[in-house]
Amino acid sequence: MSVKVVISLEVADFATFKSVFEQSASHREEAGITESGAYQNMDSPNNVWVIGTVTSKEAFWAFMTSDAQKERMKTAGVVSPPTVTLLEA
Repeated sequence: MSVKVVISLEVADFATFKSVFEQSASHREEAGITESGAYQNMDSPNNVWVIGTVTSKEAFWAFMTSDAQKERMKTAGVVSPPTVTLLEA
């Protein structure tokens, strides 16, 4: 089973976030997160949406709550707690 994840969050600067996001692709892949992309809200430039596919809800939360991911989010300039929606087909 795969799960689609949709995350909304606020960042200090989209370019900084996007750079860290792209550099972190291998970490997402190791956690079983694939087909992930980061998108900037056209009407609110510091609002970012991340959409991807994960192997399971548990794998996603293990990744998101890891100290390493928390540090990557801090480095990326995330300034709000993410709003996470998990969807299954």
